[in-house]
Amino acid sequence: MVSPLFTILTLFPEALRPYLEVGVLGNALDRGLAQVELVDFRDWTRDRHRTVDDRPFGGGPGMVLTPEPVAECIEWVEAKHGPHRRFVLDPSGPTFNQARAAQFSSTPRSLLLCGRYEGIDQRLIDVFDLEPLSLGNYVLSGGELPALSIVDAAVRLLPGALGDERSASQDSFQEEPGNLVADPGDGLRLDHPHWTRPASWRGHEVPAVLRTGDHAAIETFRKSQAQERSERKLALENAPLEHTLDSSGAQISNKQLPNKTT
Repeated sequence: MVSPLFTILTLFPEALRPYLEVGVLGNALDRGLAQVELVDFRDWTRDRHRTVDDRPFGGGPGMVLTPEPVAECIEWVEAKHGPHRRFVLDPSGPTFNQARAAQFSSTPRSLLLCGRYEGIDQRLIDVFDLEPLSLGNYVLSGGELPALSIVDAAVRLLPGALGDERSASQDSFQEEPGNLVADPGDGLRLDHPHWTRPASWRGHEVPAVLRTGDHAAIETFRKSQAQERSERKLALENAPLEHTLDSSGAQISNKQLPNKTT
């Protein structure tokens, strides 16, 4: 199996590099299960100031990434590695999810363009057929954090990336029989809650069933807990925030549904 290549085009490769060197992702890259190449498209500028942005036509605030440096960078990348499936991190795209992570993990070469400023010249997106992809309905300063999230989510699904192969299959949002959902059509399948030692902590006990050694009962309990978590998330997804803070910033109320543990 050929390890997938993720090519990230960014103005700030030094900001991404440390995360790629630690944890599950760092170990997987060290072992050659996947490859990540960070490319600074500012290197394809031609002027003394290495300018990558300019004022928008039609007026308005902010600056727009100019197309030529990014275009030449993409052409260099594909001349070096071959054609990629090309993405731009952009709020106009579909929201990234676990199914898309699985697609990335099986795609030989993926290019992720991290935008900055007010946006990217639309002609670049059109000419290179960049697929927009969003991490959610909120605004970040650039595409670097979404790009890292995509790579992390995809790489952990590769065989051998995790210490226990069951870990990925039992993750939240995986379509496995053990992960239940209130509505099977909505794609939401959360993992069950977890407890570890000590059995008693600050007056709170681990659910008794988890200490019985009865594997069938434990499995039933975990499925029930996963179902409750999935239903709770669906109920809270569009609900207003119900946390109240006092003058010091301490939380004084929380109206979320309680998590049943017995």
